[in-house]
Amino acid sequence: MFSNFFLKSFRILLLPFALLYWLGISVRNFLYNKGIFKSSSFALPLICVGNLSVGGTGKSPMIEYLVVKLKDKFKVATLSRGYKRKTKGYALANSSTTALDIGDEPMQFHLKFPDVPVAVGEERIVAIPQLLHDKPDTEAILLDDAFQHRTIKAGLNILLTDYNNLFTRDFYLPTGDLRDNKSSYKRAEIIIVTKCKPDLSENEKLEIIQEINPLSNQHIFFTAIEYGAPYHIKNKTLLLLDEQREVLLVSGIANPRPLKKMLENQSKVYYMMQYADHHIFSIDDLNDIKKKLETMDEKSRIILTTEKDAVRLLKFETEIRNLPLYILPVRHHFLFNEARQFDNLVEKFITTFAKKF
Repeated sequence: MFSNFFLKSFRILLLPFALLYWLGISVRNFLYNKGIFKSSSFALPLICVGNLSVGGTGKSPMIEYLVVKLKDKFKVATLSRGYKRKTKGYALANSSTTALDIGDEPMQFHLKFPDVPVAVGEERIVAIPQLLHDKPDTEAILLDDAFQHRTIKAGLNILLTDYNNLFTRDFYLPTGDLRDNKSSYKRAEIIIVTKCKPDLSENEKLEIIQEINPLSNQHIFFTAIEYGAPYHIKNKTLLLLDEQREVLLVSGIANPRPLKKMLENQSKVYYMMQYADHHIFSIDDLNDIKKKLETMDEKSRIILTTEKDAVRLLKFETEIRNLPLYILPVRHHFLFNEARQFDNLVEKFITTFAKKF
């Protein structure tokens, strides 16, 4: 609690830098809005999933949600930057690809959807033609975390904002978490308030909609986090997570708060080893995890991690084979029975776009 107070106090001291950052992104957006800086369009449906802030708003689960909904109807591909990978330039995932080659989140997509093309590239304007060259039958591309990269103009922008840290209440880096102008929300066709409490009331929903103040052409949806059954990292066997379990949570994600809250309700006791977002695990990290595990009750202990973290642990194939290391899947659950409405908007965008050409 003291460290959290210190961190907030320190970030307030950085306000002059936040104002300079705001000035910089405001000038940049002004130049794009006036057409002085150019955005490129492509003759196929581009669906961008992004946010206005740093940190986890649920972009990866939303990409996965879209892949699941679209892959049997359209030939879709995903394109990410490939954050913290050890390579540069364009790359298309194949059978020998690792997280070090393309990054943890794209690797997660590749492992879960091996038949869906998964590509990475820092310069998306260059990567898209290369992806279409490699996969010419592609009918739509899902752009992961590309909302603020305005060199490309997506046809459908899906903007995510965390219920616990709405962009309307946030401030600019480094004092706050915003990396883009608040007014940039107007460029989105769809806004999704993520990580809501499952019992969000209709009144709270309306209050948030009023606060965001969407344009007449914008649609707003609300989702809660939904966890699946944990499965073993190697043999894929499922596990019942109950109040008899001692859990060691290994987390290298931006926002582990929902995980911690879930474990408070669904485990006997939990311990946490927290790492930086996108942390690349070393053998020393793994040994530290093992040491902590040995201090726990042998009969009920497990290691629990996210799918994103798991792809960075798979390289220790021999070392993790016999560990009680389980992966917790996470997905978006649309509130107020509005999932079908969201799905229809996305599908309609792709089909109507195709009719134009």
